[in-house]
Amino acid sequence: MSGDCNGRPFVADLGGNGPPAQDQNGGPRRNARQAAVTRNYLPGEIVAETAAMPDAQLTALARRHRLKRVFSQNFLLTGSTVSLFRIVGRRPVEDVQRELRADAAVRSAQPNFRYILQDQKTVVVTEGDPAQYALAKLRLPEAHGLAHGNGVIVAVIDSAIDADHPELAGSIAASFDALDSKSEPHVHGTGIAGAIVAHARLMGSAPSAKILAIRAFGVTQGTAESASFTILKSLDYAAAHGAQIINMSFAGPKDALVSRGIAAAAAKSIVMVAASGNAGPKSPPLHPAADAQVIAVSATDADDRLFAASNRGSHVAVAAPGVDIFLPAPNGKYQMTSGTSFSAAYISGLAALVLERRPTLTPAEVRAILTTSARDLGVPGRDDLFGAGEADACRAVQAVPENAVPTADKTAPVRAGSDPVPAASSAVPVTTSEAAPSSEPQPAPVSTNPGGTDSPAK
Repeated sequence: MSGDCNGRPFVADLGGNGPPAQDQNGGPRRNARQAAVTRNYLPGEIVAETAAMPDAQLTALARRHRLKRVFSQNFLLTGSTVSLFRIVGRRPVEDVQRELRADAAVRSAQPNFRYILQDQKTVVVTEGDPAQYALAKLRLPEAHGLAHGNGVIVAVIDSAIDADHPELAGSIAASFDALDSKSEPHVHGTGIAGAIVAHARLMGSAPSAKILAIRAFGVTQGTAESASFTILKSLDYAAAHGAQIINMSFAGPKDALVSRGIAAAAAKSIVMVAASGNAGPKSPPLHPAADAQVIAVSATDADDRLFAASNRGSHVAVAAPGVDIFLPAPNGKYQMTSGTSFSAAYISGLAALVLERRPTLTPAEVRAILTTSARDLGVPGRDDLFGAGEADACRAVQAVPENAVPTADKTAPVRAGSDPVPAASSAVPVTTSEAAPSSEPQPAPVSTNPGGTDSPAK
């Protein structure tokens, strides 16, 4: 959190434009350590996609390319089998990728890219209740007079969530551990869930929504990280278990495999929301926020200023409070934290309010409602800092026709538990090893065919 990467490719605090890290002799770190800082994938691992094939053929594929198969799974979301391999020897990932892509049995091959949760300056507190300024900024009390997110399922792909926290009581519909390992509840995942469904001492943006708690991020040397294969597993689970919204409060590089999963989820009419990232004004667009089907969210503070570390870009759709946000933390505690992660969570909750009013809305229609109802910030009109402006929950829900069918009548049942998603073909076994009120006029109801109301890029 100090900004010193300590040799790791990323840390959670991606913002800031200070001087380069210094070694003990006062000079900037270079060579091997500098290369490690810029690496955005897990060294020694590669992910390959194939058609469904027997276990023996996957083993032969691994042997042919001097790889050790760690895990294979048939994904309903993409209609293919994806395998995680460990590279035998000290061969560069790029060389193995080229070799696999030349194999007729392989549809695609790529590094196992890293993803980082987007929070900063987290301070856990045990008492005190600072005003939740985000409620007034988003006009949530007014919106809750019309909708609470009742019956809407929001998948949270994040670190482990404390399902026993009083703020989340009764809100966790099901849990899935994509890492298949034991972990204590984590401050980030618990905070994200709280921003959406808190309903005790605090108030979330959609307090009656239900959470699919998907653990995809493990903590290594103090940093919560995930990778391409795990993110795809999480998307697949969310799509198979009735998620209507997927919250992705993490960021990483452009990733063809995860982008395919996102496109497939969008084709199933799932609304996807992501943090724009905390890498600051000089950063290129980060993913999944920069994917065309995702609602990218930047962060603002109590004075409607942009969070200094918030990513900018033409892909930003809308902004929401994300600085000094008061949220639940594990073991019955609370936290004060900042980051685009929590802005995204608030917007996921707003999407749930909208879907409660009309569950048949498409992701493009939900985006149009959120952007056309937003309160303009910065230079007049859309800009790369705030997108369409700061979200307005009250105007958003008022824009949805009142004769909507209740979401509870439309929602598919959620399968409880954390069992793996059934494979599309029994021919492929799964194997593992090692490893503030406003006086502005209210917008007219949004058409169910918004056309060009919002840029398709965001």
